[in-house]
Amino acid sequence: MISLLRMLIPLLIILSLVYAVAAFRARARARDRLEEEWEEEGMTGDRDAFIEDGLEDYAGSFRRKMLLAIYVVPLCLIALMVYLTNYS
Repeated sequence: MISLLRMLIPLLIILSLVYAVAAFRARARARDRLEEEWEEEGMTGDRDAFIEDGLEDYAGSFRRKMLLAIYVVPLCLIALMVYLTNYS
């Protein structure tokens, strides 16, 4: 049990760093894409409000997928490898 914790704690720290970097980059890309859309279509009104609304829509749809990809999938793969190694 202790060896499992010794492996999981650093892994969760690393995965948290990966998540933070991925979230920051994804949000920056979405912001850039919304700014380009605003400029290309020649929209009128409040540019910042348009970008913030777009980012809110983007955050809700992407965040769950990113959590699944960064935390759940690697931990499930590790659990599968441990199971197959010990009980096969």
